[in-house]
Amino acid sequence: MKGFPGFPDGKLRLTVVPNLFFSDLLPIIDNLAELKVTLYAFWALGQKEGKVRYLRLVDFLNDPEFVKGLGPTTEIATDNLLDGLERAVARGTFLHVNIESADGKMDLYFLNTQKGRTAVDGITRGEWRPNPDEDEPITLLVERPNIFILYEQNIGPLTPLVADELRDAEQTYPPRWIEEAIQIAVENNVRKWRYVLGILERWHQEGKQDGIDRRDTQKGVRQQIPEEYKDIIKR
Repeated sequence: MKGFPGFPDGKLRLTVVPNLFFSDLLPIIDNLAELKVTLYAFWALGQKEGKVRYLRLVDFLNDPEFVKGLGPTTEIATDNLLDGLERAVARGTFLHVNIESADGKMDLYFLNTQKGRTAVDGITRGEWRPNPDEDEPITLLVERPNIFILYEQNIGPLTPLVADELRDAEQTYPPRWIEEAIQIAVENNVRKWRYVLGILERWHQEGKQDGIDRRDTQKGVRQQIPEEYKDIIKR
């Protein structure tokens, strides 16, 4: 374990962290990477100037000391960084916007404060952009709901094991399939990932028919239900 020599005497620079972080947010953060990116954001945003403050993904990646603390190798550290950011966005600590500018795509992260929400709304409406010196207008990229957010809002709390399974599903099935399968789980009040995965696997094996009216899908939905859940779903 690397030692820490302690804080020196004299006046030290301080980082402002809201009390709500300690009372409401810290007790529910259960992932080390998420905790690190959250604390880092408080410090990094404090170094920014101006009324609107945000961090780009590159701001996290370009800090070698911070990245070094996220994993033994650059690849692992980067994966942990992205995972921590995803979790912080899913939890509601950060607001994430992906935009296009003259320099290409940029991932922007705002704290979920009133100023942050106002800034994100301004970007969405085209009333504000990060770099006013650029002549090329920025176009907001419309993103599908993050799979972590979909899961936590509709199924339940995110665990490391479930997060791994969600990433695998995201690589295997189209985003629209996952959204529809979760919607079916909610409609049938079976908020379990195994149930959602069973629907996805059946669609993958047997083919999925699109464009069917919702009023005519009850029989089809019944056929998609995994065997272990059929007894608890109303016919």
